[in-house]
Amino acid sequence: MSGVAPNQAQDLAWLLRRLGEEVPVIRGSVLLSSDGMLKAAHGFDRASAEQLAALASGLFSLARSAGTKFDDSNEVRQIVAELKSSQLFIAWAGYNSALAVLAREGADPAIVGFEMARLIKAVRPFLHTPARPPAAVGDRNLAR
Repeated sequence: MSGVAPNQAQDLAWLLRRLGEEVPVIRGSVLLSSDGMLKAAHGFDRASAEQLAALASGLFSLARSAGTKFDDSNEVRQIVAELKSSQLFIAWAGYNSALAVLAREGADPAIVGFEMARLIKAVRPFLHTPARPPAAVGDRNLAR
């Protein structure tokens, strides 16, 4: 249970769907690896889910850098961005993973954050993303 196999992405999507059902102000959510790869999504088409995963990864990385510089820790619990008509929540979801949720304007951040934390705590081992193996050194002749 140290990571999620590729065939488990669909299993994780139902968790995100359930989160959206429990908190109706949620427009959609994505589970992503720390390097921005989409692991599961609900409420978005594939292209939008992949774009949100990449954006969430970038914001999470910036917050970690800020923490390292100004807080003596790279631990990030949650990021909240208020957009014109939406709120974006990004939370650490386990080893090499994050959960991003887009909620409607007027959503109560305490409720959205609480429900995200509850979901993450309940299933954290299944949300982990194993570290990627180093890239293999290819044949030099192939690069020519």
